[in-house]
Amino acid sequence: MPKGRSKKDKEITLQERVIQIRRVSKVVKGGKKLSFRAVVVVGNEKGQVGVGVGKASDVIGAVRKGVADGRKQLIEVPLTKNDSITHVSQGISGGAKVLIRPAAPGTGVIAGGAVRTVLELAGVKNILAKQLGSNNPLNNARAAIDALEQIRTFGEVAQERGIPIQQIYS
Repeated sequence: MPKGRSKKDKEITLQERVIQIRRVSKVVKGGKKLSFRAVVVVGNEKGQVGVGVGKASDVIGAVRKGVADGRKQLIEVPLTKNDSITHVSQGISGGAKVLIRPAAPGTGVIAGGAVRTVLELAGVKNILAKQLGSNNPLNNARAAIDALEQIRTFGEVAQERGIPIQQIYS
């Protein structure tokens, strides 16, 4: 982090988007106890993104807890010069599978539902994504995070193979 910038400055730039609010109930001795579950995506549109879940007796409290959880779950996404990803990746969470592949500049974000929100807040501008299996927003968001976590840069691949980075391009 550059000199003069505190951790608080870094946190302010994060955006948050609620992708699902659900009313859940628990059966207790006196009847049903209602509460809310919020699934929130947090990101800075510059390569950091996280998915959080919060539960509370009111919607605002659930969203606040979801944002706090999302900040704890932040991951770094390596982006290319044209704000895409380096290679095809597949993520799995529960019954949901998400396939993401890089796209040419000017393509935009072609994805649906929770996956689109995750990719936009990660800062990816050109990408193709497909949800396979489940259409549960929480599992799809987590599967998208899993797919983004698996992405490696050219530098990382060159280092693993023990070759100079110029050799990968040739």
